[in-house]
Amino acid sequence: MAADSSAFFQLDERIQRFIWAEGWEELREAQEAAIPFIVKGDRDVIVAAATAAGKTEAAFFPALTKVVQQPAVGLIVYISPLKALINDQFGRLERLCEQLELPVWPWHGDISSSQKTRFLQKRHGVLLITPESLEAMLCNRGSSVAGVFAQISYFVIDELHAFIGSERGKQLQSLMHRIETVLARTVPRIGLSATLGDMNLAKEFLRPGRGATVQLVQSSSSTSSLMVQIKGYEEPLVIPTPKDAATSAEEVVPDTDEGGEKAEVSAGSIASHLFEHLRGSNNLIFPNSRRQVELYTHLLNRMCEQRHVPNEFWPHHGSLSKEIRSETEAALKQKEMPATAVCTNTLELGIDIGAVKSVAQIGSPPTVASLRQRLGRSGRRKGEPAILRGYCVEDAIGPNAALGTELRLETLQMAAMVSLLVEGWFEPPRVHGAHLSTLVQQMLSVIAQRGGATIAELYQLLCSSGAPFFGVSKAEFMELVRHLGSKEMLTQDSSDDLLPGTLGEKFVNHYQFYAAFASEEEFRIVAGGHALGTLPVEQSLRVGERILFAGKTWRVEEVDEPRKTIYVSRTGGGVPPLFSGNGGRVHTKVRQRMREMLEGSDVPTFLDATAKRFLNEARKGYKDLKLRDASYIVSGRHVLLTTWLGDAGNEAVACLLIRRGYDVSCGELGVTVFDGEPVIQDILDTLVDAGSEPAPPLDILLADAKNLAREKWDWALPAGLLRKTYASLHLDLDEALKWAAGPRRQ
Repeated sequence: MAADSSAFFQLDERIQRFIWAEGWEELREAQEAAIPFIVKGDRDVIVAAATAAGKTEAAFFPALTKVVQQPAVGLIVYISPLKALINDQFGRLERLCEQLELPVWPWHGDISSSQKTRFLQKRHGVLLITPESLEAMLCNRGSSVAGVFAQISYFVIDELHAFIGSERGKQLQSLMHRIETVLARTVPRIGLSATLGDMNLAKEFLRPGRGATVQLVQSSSSTSSLMVQIKGYEEPLVIPTPKDAATSAEEVVPDTDEGGEKAEVSAGSIASHLFEHLRGSNNLIFPNSRRQVELYTHLLNRMCEQRHVPNEFWPHHGSLSKEIRSETEAALKQKEMPATAVCTNTLELGIDIGAVKSVAQIGSPPTVASLRQRLGRSGRRKGEPAILRGYCVEDAIGPNAALGTELRLETLQMAAMVSLLVEGWFEPPRVHGAHLSTLVQQMLSVIAQRGGATIAELYQLLCSSGAPFFGVSKAEFMELVRHLGSKEMLTQDSSDDLLPGTLGEKFVNHYQFYAAFASEEEFRIVAGGHALGTLPVEQSLRVGERILFAGKTWRVEEVDEPRKTIYVSRTGGGVPPLFSGNGGRVHTKVRQRMREMLEGSDVPTFLDATAKRFLNEARKGYKDLKLRDASYIVSGRHVLLTTWLGDAGNEAVACLLIRRGYDVSCGELGVTVFDGEPVIQDILDTLVDAGSEPAPPLDILLADAKNLAREKWDWALPAGLLRKTYASLHLDLDEALKWAAGPRRQ
C-alpha cells in the first residue's frame, strides 16, 4: 500500500490486514476520497463511481471502522433493491466481518425466522435488508423499533439510482425518516451508485430538504476503454394484398404479433451474428421486452442444437421462476463453460455475475442511464475494453412510408443515446414526484406502528419540512384523510386517533402491504368483443383518441379502469400509444440530439455500413420534409406538430391542446392534431396563447384524462390529488409552455 495513502491508515488495523491479505497494492480513487468523510460518521455521503470501482468497500471499510471503535458496537443497515444483491453482498461482507468478529444478517423473505430472531437479540453488526422487509419490521414491531435500531451508525443505500423517482424510493425516504424520528437523532446516510445524472438532485433525494449538506465523492477514473458498433438491419417492404386494397395508405403498417410488437424477419440475422461473435465468452444480451428475450433465447438455443455444440445462452427476466433465474446466474458465475444471458433489466443492477466480455443491445435502450448501467458490466478486467454491440432494425422505405421509417428513428435514437453516453451525459433523476400513492401506504403503516396516530401527528411526521412528503398542504392532507375515511381505509376513535378502517385493516394485515409498488398490471385491448392483446400503457388516454395497436388503427371508445380494459373500434389515422414495456420514457435531451444529428454532416464511426445508410436516408428525409425550418407537417387532414420534446413534454403539449378542444395524440416526434389541416393557423395561434398564459390548474388540464391511476394506492386518492401525483411524474408543463411560446419555424 502506498505510503502516501492517508485513507488507508485511518482504517481499523484488522481491515488493513484484510486488504493486504487480498493482495491489494493500493486503494481505488473512490475509496481514497470517501474514507476520510465516512469514517467520521457525522455526515451524509454519496459515492458515485463506475461499476466495479469499489463503491461497496468505499462505504464499508470506513463504516465498519467507526462501528467497531465505538464504546458499544454499532449497527450498519444496508438497504438493497434486490434480494439477490443482498445474497451477493452477504458473501462479500461475511469474510471481511469475520476478521472484525461482527455478525452479518441477511433479512428478506427467504431468510428463516430463527435467523431473524437471532438478529433481534443481538442488534449489532451489519443488517442487509430490502425496503419491504424494513417496512414489515416497523409495522409489526412498532413498540420495539427504538430498541432494534438503538445502535445504528449508518444507513447504506446501494444502487441509489434504482430508488430515485419511484414509489419505492419515496417509501425508503419515509422509512429512514421514521426510524430517525423514533431515535430522535440523525443517522448518516451513504448512497452508492454508478448512474446518477444530476448530483444535486441525488443529494436532495438522499437527505430531503438538506441536500446541500450531503458530501459528494465522485470518481471520474475509468479502468477501461469503450468499443462500440451499431449494426443496421432492414425489414423487407410489406406489399398490401388485394383484400387490403381499400385500406388507406396511412394505415399500412408492418405486421405485428398479438403483443403489438413487430414480427421481425431480421431477428434470425441478428441471432446469427450474436451466435457467431458471442460464443466462447460471457456476455449479456438486452432485447427490449420479455417476449424478445424468449425469442432470441429460442433462436440461439436452436443454433447450438443444429451445430451440435453445448448451449451457452440462458434467459433471465422477471416472469421466470426464481430457480430458472438462479440457473442463469450460476451459469454466468462458473468458469468452466462460457455463458451468455439474454435478459431484461433484471441484470442491470449490481448482482455479481462475474466478468462479462461484451454487452449487446437490441433496439434502442430505455434510457441513456440504463445503457450506461448495462455497459458497466463489461470491461471490468484490467486492460480489457468495455464492448457494446448495438442492433437496429428499420423497415424498408416504400410508397407512403411512415414518418418514423423515413427518419430511421430507431437507428437515430440509438446513435443519439450512444453519443450522449460517450459525452458522459445521462438522464437526471426525477426527484420532484409527489408519490401520493406511497403517502397512503405510509399513513397506514405509521398508524400500525404506533397503534394509532392523530391527524396532526401524521402530518408533522410525513409532510412537514424535511419530511418525505413535504409539499402536501394541510388542506390537501385533510382532503386525503376524509377521502380515506369515506373508503373505510381509516376511522377515528373517541380520542381523535386515526385507526385502520374495515378495509384498511385487511390491507395492513396482508403481506403484500409492505411493498409500495404494484405488480405490473396490463390493460386489455378489446375490439368488438375480441381481445387484441395486453400491454402496460404509459400515457393517459381519452375517449376519442386514436392509437395504433396490433398493426391497425383504432379509436378509443371506453377506458374501463377497474377492469383494466380499453375498448376500441377501427378507424383511420393514429399514432402508437406509449407502452411501458421497454421501461423508460425518452428525455428531451435525447430527441434534441437526434435532431442535431439530422441537421449535421458527421457520420459516427461506430455505425456499420447499413446503419450509416440509414443515417444518410434519415437526413435526406429530414431535408425533403423541410423539417429544419418547419414546426409542423400536414398529412391529409392531420397535422403533426414536430416538438422534438421528450415524452413528458409532448404529453403536456397534448394536454394543453385537448383543453382547447383539439383531438390529439402524442408520439415520438411531437403531437398529432387530427382533422386540423383546414385551421392550421388556429392551431399555431392556440399554442402562442397557451404559452403566454400561466399553467392551467390540473383539474382543468386533466379533466377528461383516463387511466391516471398507475401506482398501487392511486385508487384511494381523491381526484384532485390523483391528478397532482400523475402530473408530477408524467408531465413537464414548464417545458411544454416554453415550447408553445417559442417562435414557430414555419
